[in-house]
Amino acid sequence: MFAVFHRARKLIGRPVLVLAALWLAACQPAGLSDVTGAPSLRGGQPVPVALLVPHGAQDAQVQKLARDLENAARMAASDLQGVKVDLRVYGTADTPAKAAEAARNAVADGARIIVGPLRAETARAAGGAAAGRGVNVLAFSNNPEAAGGNVFILGQTFETTARRLTRFAVREGRERFLVLHARNEAGRLGRRAIETAVQRSGARVVGTVSYEFSQQAVIESVDRVRDAVSEGAPDTIFMTANSAGALPLYSQMLPEAGMGPPEIQYIGLSRWDKPPQTLELPGVQGGWFALPDPQRQARFRSRYESAYGAPPHEIAGLAYDGIAAVGALAKQGRRDALSRDSLTQSAGFQGVSGVFRFHPDGTNDRGLAVATIRDNAVKVLAPAPQSFSGTGF
Repeated sequence: MFAVFHRARKLIGRPVLVLAALWLAACQPAGLSDVTGAPSLRGGQPVPVALLVPHGAQDAQVQKLARDLENAARMAASDLQGVKVDLRVYGTADTPAKAAEAARNAVADGARIIVGPLRAETARAAGGAAAGRGVNVLAFSNNPEAAGGNVFILGQTFETTARRLTRFAVREGRERFLVLHARNEAGRLGRRAIETAVQRSGARVVGTVSYEFSQQAVIESVDRVRDAVSEGAPDTIFMTANSAGALPLYSQMLPEAGMGPPEIQYIGLSRWDKPPQTLELPGVQGGWFALPDPQRQARFRSRYESAYGAPPHEIAGLAYDGIAAVGALAKQGRRDALSRDSLTQSAGFQGVSGVFRFHPDGTNDRGLAVATIRDNAVKVLAPAPQSFSGTGF
């Protein structure tokens, strides 16, 4: 048990691990104008699109991610029908200064929209550099604090995940939630997303327990969780822990302490099927978590692997989605197809992970499935919605 957590602590520090890489300490984007328009498109001409990816980064994993993002974007461009994009790739070295420089160069080269860059801080830098020319940015970040002005985020946010899971839980009769979160930036943002989702669903948060990100702190927090359960009598524990962090410990220690199914339902803000070894943990059996449309993701992985000889990074599909959204808008033939109003159309877009749409504040909604783990395998309890007029939103 302890060896697993020691390894997880080592992994959590890597720049790119699942979606944790995109969560950075952030504040409201500074210097970004409230861009309401965008450079007009020329009818019948290819749409100049800039792709900002972390080519030139020092970390080998980030370099591989940059290649996967570019490959996915090129796949999307080749799939477009009725419209062509002139895809131009710019390296950011995964730094804000290089991201800003890349955005300035892209705008000078005639880009009508920017897809990327990767992280919250590079997204803000690129957005600031492009704002003066009215160029919108579709960043790969999942941090809502990077969104705003001319920056729209493509990544699956904690808010979307918490809302989907909470609404499902309430429909299943769960009404009293205890929030268990780490005392770090991701934990703080996750806790806020869960609390907001629970309150809006009509349920109640009856307790909150936080823990420092260390093995000993997690062990010591179990007594505080027991006290909170005794005081608030929750029927659900909604935790931010993932398989690279505290989840292996909690999934063992909470049931051992008498705080588990069937009386208390576990819900995870992160995916509990990554890596596959997580499915073997006894404590996650029966837990609920959200994931993108599994069938669409499987088709994308298969196509990508067939084309490039290796499976894509988990977030590579965001690059495909960004290009697909640009293509769908450009196909409408309007000169203002890439404006804020167009990007935030209520119908949204169809991506390789499911339906998604942007909000005027730069955040997004994504169609997610609700899943559980039974006999060490993922079972979908509620399929991902196929449009924004269905259930799940």
